[in-house]
This record gives sequence, structure tokens and C-alpha cells, in this order.
Amino acid sequence: MARARQRWLPALLIPLALALAALIGSVQAGASVSLPPKTANEILAMIARTEVHALSGTVVQTAELGLPEVPTAGPGIVPGATSAFELLTGSHTARVYLDGPSKARLQILDRMAERDFVVNGSDAWFYNSADNSATHLSVPVPSNTGQKDSLRSETTHAGMPTPEAMASHFLSAIDSSTEVTVGEASTVAGRSAYRLSLVPRSDGTLVDSVSIEVDSETGWPLGVEVRAKGQPEPAYSLAYTDVNFSAPDAALFNFTPPAGATVTEKPVPIKPLPPPMEGPAGAAPDDSAPAPDAVVPTPQGSSSPMLPHPSPSVTGKGWDAVVGLPAGTAPAELTSNPQLAQALQPVSGGRALTTSLVSVLILDDGRVFAGLVPLDRLQSAATAQ
Repeated sequence: MARARQRWLPALLIPLALALAALIGSVQAGASVSLPPKTANEILAMIARTEVHALSGTVVQTAELGLPEVPTAGPGIVPGATSAFELLTGSHTARVYLDGPSKARLQILDRMAERDFVVNGSDAWFYNSADNSATHLSVPVPSNTGQKDSLRSETTHAGMPTPEAMASHFLSAIDSSTEVTVGEASTVAGRSAYRLSLVPRSDGTLVDSVSIEVDSETGWPLGVEVRAKGQPEPAYSLAYTDVNFSAPDAALFNFTPPAGATVTEKPVPIKPLPPPMEGPAGAAPDDSAPAPDAVVPTPQGSSSPMLPHPSPSVTGKGWDAVVGLPAGTAPAELTSNPQLAQALQPVSGGRALTTSLVSVLILDDGRVFAGLVPLDRLQSAATAQ
């Protein structure tokens, strides 16, 4: 089975680049269960063939990356500014609703408020009840909007924080640097699941292992758990605590701003959607496959959204890869978030964020380097360029 050439961006960098992808949840695995034995390749094939068309469920986050807690309200705190960073610490709960390639809803349930992200065709809304603000965007509608399209083949939900989206980033990067084995089956969200274990064959990464729980009936990833080297408890995880594979109520994808809400219209740069996968996301490792390309989001506020931006650099590959962003192309969440700034430490030539799994180096000249590697690896990559 040929392995498609995939993009490489370390999966745990996504929360720092896209706010919605920051919501990761804890794997609620129950007692072991008895399932027919399957090889790793057979489970990967199950994931590739999944035919889930819609779902609704609850995901619960637990992130123990060693980051400090940050205030979400108070003097100098901009409403909504902490949305990405705060979700990298502690536990958070969200409801996810998906129906085909063009309908999605995410409800982040804060302690005293709620944030909603709703996509319905060409309309997308982000609403924050804390300050009664709403942002409306017009988004491209994917061409594969037929009722029979499975969620596995669509592209609109690529940034949605689901276990499947997180699992895809890890599975698409499988190569000879990864040992793939089958662990003990268990239950997740009340459903029996196979467990895939990905272990880096590298001493240069901060990642000890990644476990992916795969629904035994549908092949849909139900949970992802990431362990850091030298840390007894999972550092980062995402899973359903309940899930239903029937279509959600269509009314859930209709959104009207509440009375008195402040509404902002925001244009979205026109750019082609990424091509569909030419092969399964979790295809068997292929040592001859070329190194995947890095992917970064189009910078917000770009004056020329139709023009190509400088490509990010990639030093190394797989688990040891370091992604470098040229000056001016880093996501605003990395460079202007006041709460993130509190966690940055001064280093030679810039500032750095170090966690148990991810390191980010922001240089004074505007360049940014990040990876699932120690800080000194980023500094070496920056010096070499």
C-alpha cells in the first residue's frame, strides 16, 4: 500500500498556531476488552476506510505541559486573547457536532461562559458569551459536499479539535523513525477500541510515545494520548467521553447573534483548499517516501492573500523536525498574545517557550522556530540559517 506524500507540522504545534485546534482532551479508557486480534497495518487500514458521515460528542481536555496558569480576566486582559493559550493548561470540556464536509459546531464550555464556533456552508461564526461578541466570516465551501461524503474525506474540519484530526497529523507522519505496535484493547466513551502505539526511534525528541484509540466498529479515532520523556502521567491527550455517530439536529448549525451582541465582519483570504489525501492517513510506513512538506496557516492581516508566502523551512524530519517561519509569517497567536508573553523566557537573540513536549523560539528578527524537541535543537537550526 503506497504511502502518500503528506505535510509535516508537528501536531502539538497546532494549538499555538490555530486557536480552535488547541482543545485537546483526556483519554477516558476503561477496562480492557476482548477483540479479534489485528495487526498494526490492519488497524491503520480500518482508519483509512472509515465511513463516518456525521457525529456528535463530548471531548475533555487534560494538558500537563508544565506551563503556568494565566489569568483570563482582569486589568490589561483583552477579552478572548487567552483562548488559545489557556487551553494548553488544565482541563477543559467541549461539545463537537459534525455533519458532512460543510457543517460543524464546537462549543467550548467555560466555567462561567461559553464559546461557540459554527460553520454552516459558506458562513462561519465565532461567539464569546463572556463579552457578548461575535465574529462572522465567509468561508469557501468545499467541492465534496455530497451527503455520502464521509468526514474522513472532507477538508473544512481540518482545524476542528477532534481526536481524529489530531490522530491524522501523527499518522500521516509515520515513517521509518516510528515503531508502530498494537497495545491492549480497551473501552473509550463506552465503545470498544483497538490501541495503536507510536514510539519514536529517536533520542532527539521530547515525545516518549503516542497512543491512538480506534473504534473497533467504525475505525474512527476516539482518543489520542501523548507522553513526554521522563514524565509519568500523560502530558497531552484528547478523547471523547461520549460519542454518537448519527446526524446532529440541523438546527445546531444555524447561528444568530444574541440581542446586543457586538458583531464583527472579517474577510477570509481566498486560497485553494489542500488536496485530498492520495492514500490513507495511517498507511503503512514506507522508508522510500519523501519527507513531507511543512504547513503553516496564512498570516492574518496579509495585504496580499493571493500571493504565495515564503515557505517555512524544515530542518530534519519526523520527530526531530524543526519548522522555521520567516519573519512576518508567524501566526499572530505566537507573537502578539499578551498571556503567552508571560510564559516566554529571555534567551540569546529572542524569547522561548519550553514545555514537556513542545519548544518554540521567537527571535528578535521576527523568525520563529518550533518542534517537538529541546530548545537547544531550535537554536542550532536557527544558527544554521
